[in-house]
Amino acid sequence: MAVKLGIALGSGAARGWSHIGVLHGLAERDIYPQVVAGASMGALVGAAYASNQLPILEQWVRGLTRMDVFGLLDARFRGGVMDGGRIMSAVGEQLGDHDIQSLATGYGAVATDLITGREIWLREGSVLSAVRASCGMPGLFAPTRHDNRWLLDGGLVNPVPVSLCYAMGADVVIAVNLNAHLASRRHLVATKLRAEGNDGELKRFEKLAGVLGSLFRSREAEPGIFDVVNASISIMQERITRSRMAGEPPFVEIAPHVDDIQLMDFHRADETIAAGRLSVDAVATKLGELRDFRV
Repeated sequence: MAVKLGIALGSGAARGWSHIGVLHGLAERDIYPQVVAGASMGALVGAAYASNQLPILEQWVRGLTRMDVFGLLDARFRGGVMDGGRIMSAVGEQLGDHDIQSLATGYGAVATDLITGREIWLREGSVLSAVRASCGMPGLFAPTRHDNRWLLDGGLVNPVPVSLCYAMGADVVIAVNLNAHLASRRHLVATKLRAEGNDGELKRFEKLAGVLGSLFRSREAEPGIFDVVNASISIMQERITRSRMAGEPPFVEIAPHVDDIQLMDFHRADETIAAGRLSVDAVATKLGELRDFRV
């Protein structure tokens, strides 16, 4: 009996456009997931894939300029810097809306209950509502009201929702982790400190998770609010992801090299998508093993 393949698309703000490249890279190898679960931007790209509208989303995002992105931001100061309604309206104009259960490809999004902190799986109802609920990055986008709950970004509790893929019936899961570069940076800095014999400095580094400074383009420049939010959430998500995937490991983890893409760099879709496509090549040998699961 053929197995069902799932893909978990992780959170990562503008880095999420790399999911488009990953899905293209898989398709070039005749790999088509039957189940897709997403958190935050992974929920948006996953929705486009599950509704067979990935080319429409790709064409739109490749055309975004810095001014286009600025124009989509609707400032407010209640629950978040931005409301998010203008962005979702633009997405809706491109993709329309669908009922999740009507999609040919199984789809689910992850969100976080603001009051209880519980992980919420969104697997029915409006696709756009599920995407908006999953994309409520704290401090930036206001939480959304959904089924009598205030919901925040799904990346707070399950940044790469492998577990949701399994719950939706996937036998084999591909995980796309957009924050994997943080672990690599932490390892490189720790190795350097050990080589220099700075034991005291190493302990302080490990305690304070000093990778924060490495996320900025210029260490000398004072970080702005987007830099701080981006770095803080990325660090948190990387650690949560490692913990979650240790207990529920995917068949293979794909990690696009998107560490230079900042929180609001949605206008850099071309290079971000390209990075996603290249990341598939990096695990080509492992992906080749998927042939063993096919009838």
